[in-house]
Amino acid sequence: MKTKRKQDKVNIITLGCSKNIVDSEVLYSQLKANDFNVEHESAKDDANVIIINTCGFIDNAKQESIDTILRFAEAKQEGKIDKLYVTGCLSQRYKPDLEKEIPDVDEYFGTLHLPQLLKTLGADYKHELVGERLVTTPSHYAYLKISEGCDRPCSFCAIPIMRGKHVSKSFEQIEQEVKGLVKRGTKEILLIAQDSTYYGIDLYGERKLADLLRRISDIEGADWIRLHYAYPSQFPMEALDVIRERDNICKYIDIPLQHASDNMLKIMRRGITAKRTQEVVDSIREKVPGIAIRTTLIAGHPGETEQDFEDMLKFVERNKFDRLGIFTYSHEEGTHAGTLADSIPQEVKEERAAMVMDLQQGVSNQINKSKVGKTFKVLFDRKENGFFVGRTEFDSPEVDNEVLVSAKDNYARIGDFAQVKITEAEDFDLYGEVVS
Repeated sequence: MKTKRKQDKVNIITLGCSKNIVDSEVLYSQLKANDFNVEHESAKDDANVIIINTCGFIDNAKQESIDTILRFAEAKQEGKIDKLYVTGCLSQRYKPDLEKEIPDVDEYFGTLHLPQLLKTLGADYKHELVGERLVTTPSHYAYLKISEGCDRPCSFCAIPIMRGKHVSKSFEQIEQEVKGLVKRGTKEILLIAQDSTYYGIDLYGERKLADLLRRISDIEGADWIRLHYAYPSQFPMEALDVIRERDNICKYIDIPLQHASDNMLKIMRRGITAKRTQEVVDSIREKVPGIAIRTTLIAGHPGETEQDFEDMLKFVERNKFDRLGIFTYSHEEGTHAGTLADSIPQEVKEERAAMVMDLQQGVSNQINKSKVGKTFKVLFDRKENGFFVGRTEFDSPEVDNEVLVSAKDNYARIGDFAQVKITEAEDFDLYGEVVS
């Protein structure tokens, strides 16, 4: 048995969001601890066991997951791989259909079936590794899930179907995880959850995000702490005081607002009005001067009128969000919106989304140009195409703006901070020079 295991090489492929990255890292760590030859997103095509961690959030993500499964199912048919396993959100939600449609997969697992997956691979689930993991991101930053699942009833979202009810990790478990990451050289901790503002209600009887932020920021070596996926309804304002007071908490918040008209917020079951949404945005900026707000919106949800869309455009124009993304609505089975008529043509959805992004492009350009001549602390992620590429505290990896510094004229150490003076600005990128 042991001899065979050493001959196997496992490749874990991760699709979807940062929450899936964390799940893959936990799986990766468990297999490593069981002496498996395992890689994540291996560049070489030499693994004989493939595990695909799928996404089932929206149509494009589902299609990418299905295409990836089919590609490796074909490789198995051709004898290029021996075993193919599928886990994650798509298989949690559509396991019976997938088993019928793609039978070449050896076994499908849901989002909470890690022990079963390990057992199938011949590995033991090591409880002593809980709170510890190897990271697959660059070692200087890591995502950290503070909770799993969601209790919100949003009309468009299938996350509760795929991830279950909200379950918070304890203070102690999160602190242990942060300390483990810092010990390995992680400088930036990116806090993620389906709804980070709900943190603690199930364990402590009330929202405890502010207390959690304090406890994490007290950990030596956690140089940057970044908050993602806050929910506007019943937002815990005391968390903003902590963000303002603590130097190592980035002046940044990712708060998906989804829409800005009363009609749509009601249809979407967001539990908040347009007026209250605006008040939350204003309070965030008032309590934390200079904070960067990232948000996401949805275009073309069932029931969205031209007036609703105009309200969204005015909202974006008024608030000048530092960072913004927009999705076109896609029907999700099992959701409330899935029972409504998806009557808005796809081209109209895409046209509306493009109009929002055109507006945001101008906003971003204006904000970026205001930074020329100023100096910012930058964390460098990589070297690429003759530039050292990094981020300010106002930017999260992969989704936000970047700072580019000429490698010909400057030196920066990947994974380290440096002071950078901004010399030039584009719509979504900054250029600068290292000053110290």
